[in-house]
Amino acid sequence: MIGWRAALLLGSVATASVAGARDASPQHDRAHWIASWGSAQMVADGDNALPPERATSLTLRQVVRLSAGGDHVRVRLSNAHGSAPLRIQAAHLALSAAPGSARITGGKRLTFAGAAAAVIPPGAEIYSDPVALMVAPGADVAVSLFLPAIDGPQTGHPGARATSFTLPGNHVADPVMAGAARATHWYVLSDVEVARGAATIVAIGDSITDGYGVAPDRNMRWPDILAERLRARPSSRGIGVVNSGIGGNRVLLDGLGPNLLARFDRDVVARTGVRWAIVLEGINDLGVLTRDAPATSEQHAAIVAQVTAAYAQVVQRAHAHGMEVIGGTLMPFVGNDYYHPGAATEADRQAINRFIRRSGTFDAVVDFDRVMRDPARPDRLAPAYDSGDHLHPSEAGYRAMGEAVSLTLFDDARPARAVRGRRGRIAAERRVTAATPPRRSAAPSPIRSLILATPIDR
Repeated sequence: MIGWRAALLLGSVATASVAGARDASPQHDRAHWIASWGSAQMVADGDNALPPERATSLTLRQVVRLSAGGDHVRVRLSNAHGSAPLRIQAAHLALSAAPGSARITGGKRLTFAGAAAAVIPPGAEIYSDPVALMVAPGADVAVSLFLPAIDGPQTGHPGARATSFTLPGNHVADPVMAGAARATHWYVLSDVEVARGAATIVAIGDSITDGYGVAPDRNMRWPDILAERLRARPSSRGIGVVNSGIGGNRVLLDGLGPNLLARFDRDVVARTGVRWAIVLEGINDLGVLTRDAPATSEQHAAIVAQVTAAYAQVVQRAHAHGMEVIGGTLMPFVGNDYYHPGAATEADRQAINRFIRRSGTFDAVVDFDRVMRDPARPDRLAPAYDSGDHLHPSEAGYRAMGEAVSLTLFDDARPARAVRGRRGRIAAERRVTAATPPRRSAAPSPIRSLILATPIDR
């Protein structure tokens, strides 16, 4: 947590006034901030890294879609996985003309403690100063950074499902960035926060949360659908949604990105304004267990025990900070050629889902399994929701997942600090009965009803 504390320190001392760049009044310095967009940070290496010829003296423009709106904005930049200081020479925030386009409208210079430049130490993250910029819920914003050099390991998020732009030289305020190269990764940018929002939901998980299979700039991941629904309801328009999914991520061991237990504090607890976490992770733990060789019955039993114990750990961490944790049941994946799960793996999945539905560990549960499975073959995804690899949903499947989350879970949008200490009353206050999913045909209609059970997790 050293990097996060450094970020808090740098953010709190940002009091110098820069004309046209920020509002340094005490009123805005003390405003209630929430994360409106964010991504999970990991090492960007191999094909995911900026090549050496594009990692020196470049402008990096990244377009992201906010969930909640506000009248002031600040960004959080990350060197969490870097081994050398990272210098930000100039930064700029503007409204984006459209996803997939480098064109911007107007905008404001970003500063750091009143200065145009900043240095992020290895392992650290920093805030920009707030800028007065009216952003609507669902607005697309462009964050432009001029980086003299990126030395050593790069920090970013490979699974952006969005187009970023790079161009040699300092072009942070250019309205077009003509000739920029395109990439479908994010770098350095960790969060975009807005003032006066209500609270934030963090969806944490693996490639299913990260949106594997969604085409760039379509914003069709299941957390995007949830955010879209929240924006459409006046009472929840101020709630932010952050996607902390990492493709290939596991609960217990590192794979692509740090494991869930290692990253939960940074990706959930330490984020600004978080009130709820939705945890949907564990399918890669089960798949890897038998991907290359059969596992013994003892190994199968052990992984179920270890995954469910890890769920209990992250729930305890969240509860200590007044946050509620909603568990998502693991979806079927029989037929997948990469993991080729058999009967023993399916039994493991069922055992974990029983824990999620019945243990009382979680404050609520979204039964993604019931929504997404094929009624005729419940160990497989429903054909209309299957991308074709029998593991990842299609866009229709992601929409069904986003529509399966009841918005009533988020009626109490007080900050987490306001509910700290009431953990023992949450289950009694929120009893949600399970709904029966509609009968599916070859082309099922979207699922709009919530499928919740007793307090559970995933």
